[in-house]
Formats: sequence, structure tokens, C-alpha cells
Amino acid sequence: MTSPGPADTAAELADALTRAMKRIRRRTMQRLEPYGITPGQARALRTLDHAPGCEGPETMRLSELAERLRIAPRSATTVVDALEEAGLVARTPDPADRRAVRLVVTEAGHGALERISRVRHEVAQEYFGPVSPPEQDALLRALRQAEEAYEAGPTP
Repeated sequence: MTSPGPADTAAELADALTRAMKRIRRRTMQRLEPYGITPGQARALRTLDHAPGCEGPETMRLSELAERLRIAPRSATTVVDALEEAGLVARTPDPADRRAVRLVVTEAGHGALERISRVRHEVAQEYFGPVSPPEQDALLRALRQAEEAYEAGPTP
């Protein structure tokens, strides 16, 4: 019997990551459901909260949110509509362009962010808890390295 080659190992790693993400996402969705928040809404809220300037008057435009989430502007509108309806985000006029609006995380939105953070940490601990801290560190380093290389594009 031959040992798997690098291509086989990479494919198996990709499959394992896909399974892990599906399980983590499913568990996160289950845990966020009582709060009325979907994982997509949680991701949008976190993106707004961590964006430079979103804590002050220089908030983010809807188009910028769509770009950072790597989704279509129409999809971002749907997510923001739900967040606004729930009172977690407010749209405010853009002082520089009256046709545009900026997005602000409300006080209720900050409370939701605390719940989201707690759920994310709980789910991550449940999934990765059996893995030793040094192995978690190594996995994180490897994934960051792969992501950086992927984002940089093919080498000439």
C-alpha cells in the first residue's frame, strides 16, 4: 500500500475543512436561532463592528459592506434590511453624498454582537477543544499561510 501523495493529502484536507465548516456553521446557526440572528447577519454585524471608522461618524456604506462580505450589493441590502428591522443596525444619511447611506450598529446591535461572540467561542471550543493548543496553533498558522498564498495569486 502506498502512502498518500501531497495532492491526495491536500484534497483530504479540503474535504475535512468543508466538513468542519458545515458542522460549525450548523451548530452556530442552531445556537443563534433563539436570538433571531442568522450566521449571515452575524457576519455582517461583525464586519460593521470591526470596520475602521464604524465607531464614529465615518461609518460604512452598504456597497462597502457588500464588498467586504464578498456578496452582491442586492444580497447585502437584504441582510441589512433584516438587521435594521430587528433594530440592530440603523441607516444614516451620508453627509458627503446625499444619495448614499451609511450603516451604524445600534446599542441593541452591540448587545447582539456580545451574544454572537459568546456563541462563536462556545462552538469553536466544542469543536476544537479535543485538539491540543499547540496543534490548534499549527493548524491556524497553516491555514493563514495557505490563505496568504491564495490571496497573492499564482507565482510566475
